[in-house]
Amino acid sequence: MMGPMDWVAIGLALLFSLLGLGCLLLTAVGLPGTWLMIGLAAGVHLLQGALTTAGEATSVWWTIAICAVLAGFGEAIETAAGAAGSHAGGGTSRGMVGAVLGGIVGGIALTPVIPIPLVGTLIGAMVGTFVGALAGELTGEADAAGGDSVRAAAGATVGRLLGSMGKTLVAAVVWVMLSIRLFSS
Repeated sequence: MMGPMDWVAIGLALLFSLLGLGCLLLTAVGLPGTWLMIGLAAGVHLLQGALTTAGEATSVWWTIAICAVLAGFGEAIETAAGAAGSHAGGGTSRGMVGAVLGGIVGGIALTPVIPIPLVGTLIGAMVGTFVGALAGELTGEADAAGGDSVRAAAGATVGRLLGSMGKTLVAAVVWVMLSIRLFSS
């Protein structure tokens, strides 16, 4: 028979799973949802601490640590994808740097301008990636033709979109791992 503390632990795990799903949606639109999810899991685990045996506590912390490494990998995927897309489109290093910086600035600056919750951030990041890569290409030392610069900027934007999808996939894996681990502790 389950005691009241067992029900509290299950309730906390359920709460994490629901809030973690929200964090997953945040990640999908370019916000740091995976990191919020990991912090949330650590907080839930600390609350469950009175109910967890020492062996289980250690394994939960290992799961959280592995998920933090995966989250870092997801960030690397997202960041590198825009630069790789620019390079695939024939862009220069300057265009790649512009794509990364433009994506960050666009995501922040256009979020309040585009009145669609969360989607505004994603659209802002895509627009910023394109504009940043284009600016980097057009202001370089080499005389870049307009069409070549647009092709590089479009490649950076597609790369950024694919990177966001990859990061969201990693976040989904993290959510599943943490949900399972918190329910089993």
